[in-house]
Amino acid sequence: MTDNHLNLAPGAEFDLIRRFLPHAPRLGREDVRVGPGDDCAVVTGDGIAVSVDLSVEDVHFRREWLTPREVGCRAASAALSDLAAVAARPIGLLCALAVAEEETDDLAMDVMDGVREAADRSGCVVLGGDLTRSPGPIIIDVTVLGECPAPVLRSGATPGDEIWVTGRLGAASVTVARLLRGEIPHREAEEAFACPIPRIREARWLAERKLPSAMIDLSDGLAGDAAHISSASGVSLVLERDAIPVHPAVRTETADDGDALRYAVAGGEDYELCFTAAPGALEAHAAAFAAEFDLPLTRVGVVEEGAGVSWRRSDGGVEPLDLHGFQHFSAP
Repeated sequence: MTDNHLNLAPGAEFDLIRRFLPHAPRLGREDVRVGPGDDCAVVTGDGIAVSVDLSVEDVHFRREWLTPREVGCRAASAALSDLAAVAARPIGLLCALAVAEEETDDLAMDVMDGVREAADRSGCVVLGGDLTRSPGPIIIDVTVLGECPAPVLRSGATPGDEIWVTGRLGAASVTVARLLRGEIPHREAEEAFACPIPRIREARWLAERKLPSAMIDLSDGLAGDAAHISSASGVSLVLERDAIPVHPAVRTETADDGDALRYAVAGGEDYELCFTAAPGALEAHAAAFAAEFDLPLTRVGVVEEGAGVSWRRSDGGVEPLDLHGFQHFSAP
């Protein structure tokens, strides 16, 4: 283990990196053997979970909507949410940042402050990354690493399992809708959009009790992400229309239940958890979960034989889900 000072050669780029990472995050962490300052970071753990998430200006965010700090926090939080999806313990992250040369001072520093904020609250450290010039949009590429000896995958759902979600859905999508109309967002919903909280602690709490049989984070919307569990597990997920936990800001924004459900089920970027569990397994734990995290757990459906995602209406009938999650590329 080396010292805690970031040793880099002279130069403007390296001076900025030293400002990004004034202290190499090694002391006090047995899982980080080598941090920033070398060609690679070196981490240790029992089953290393790795994921990457890319954020591009005017695709994932607009500068008139978010401060640079929020841009960084949001980008890192989206990547860290993938660790929550498999119930991994975060170790660290790498951030590659591309900005215009004239913005490599204050703006870049503010973006990295947001990245560090997301890392700190998730219990991981910034291990390094890359910095380059961009003639066009800001680009932030975040790679996360965690320890996951027993990952919870998308493929473990079986017929009879119940479907559960954490939190309330639709806050991010209703915020984007208001911003697109040039309106001021609801404050609570805007916070969920600007700097979402990856449900890492919640996922590990559930996994420690061996409750989820399959799990995913809700980045593209419940409709689309439930379809991933359906495909990976070879089962049908039947969602109950009346059970979906809609964020209060969505109820304020919409005129009827149909509009509210579209935000909550198809909007995306909630970064809550959707998981399946054996029948009745959550009954003894839901109250303790809510007390521990100040966050509701809601049963939203059941796993059945078959394929795809369907609605169960209030009259008990089942119909195909007429909504889908966000996709960057639409089918021709």
